[in-house]
Amino acid sequence: MPKKYPAEVRERAVRMALDRVNDYPSINALAMALAPKLNVGVETLRKWVIQAQIDAGDKTGRPSVELEEIKTLKREVKDLKEANEILRAASIFFARELDPRHH
Repeated sequence: MPKKYPAEVRERAVRMALDRVNDYPSINALAMALAPKLNVGVETLRKWVIQAQIDAGDKTGRPSVELEEIKTLKREVKDLKEANEILRAASIFFARELDPRHH
């Protein structure tokens, strides 16, 4: 399970990284240099920086708001599928109970 960092840590790390982005040849190099100093994972910092650039319009991709909406919708779909399964099982059960041939 991924480690959850507080929002303040994320914001500070992204701000520091974006301030220094031009000092490194790539986002990977930036993340490898700064992540240990910020006590976060290299891949975590790299993803944060890329997402911040997308949110700022500097890179193409899905903004955080859209990603959060997709996540919420997927969770709702999962819940609805579970509810449908429960209703399907209940309808089968009650159909059997009400079937006069069953008694």
